[in-house]
Amino acid sequence: MIETRPAKRGDVERIFSLIQELADFERLSHEFKGNVKDLEEHLFGTKPYLQAIVAELKSEVVGYALFFYNYSTFLTKPGIYLEDLYVLPHHRKKGIGKSLLSAVAQRGKEIGAGRFEWSVLDWNEPAIRFYKSMGAKILPDWRICRLSGDDLDNFWT
Repeated sequence: MIETRPAKRGDVERIFSLIQELADFERLSHEFKGNVKDLEEHLFGTKPYLQAIVAELKSEVVGYALFFYNYSTFLTKPGIYLEDLYVLPHHRKKGIGKSLLSAVAQRGKEIGAGRFEWSVLDWNEPAIRFYKSMGAKILPDWRICRLSGDDLDNFWT
């Protein structure tokens, strides 16, 4: 039986290893620069920046969702941004991803969120089909803008 629950401090190393697997899966391991210490601080420190929900199957963490709150000025309502959703490949198609999404959506319901948003890589057709089956709309007119690394450093100076 699948159990979803808020992550605990003791889950951080497992979540971190799953994030590494996600980076490999998304063909972005060259961009992976994180570390366990920062993840723990950002999840459980004095000023948490994000939250995590894990999925357990037979006491093994087999997936996770990382999210944070944002705000829509157009709706004047809080929202949730799903940063990561990952389920181990051999545990997919068991309802785990849906359980994780539902657990995050429940958080949104509790705060009266007007939106629940995330990004998906354009080549990840299985994920796109999964998200569409849940009722998600893929927004064709929006593009992600990002400053990072040297570009971000140069912008700050």
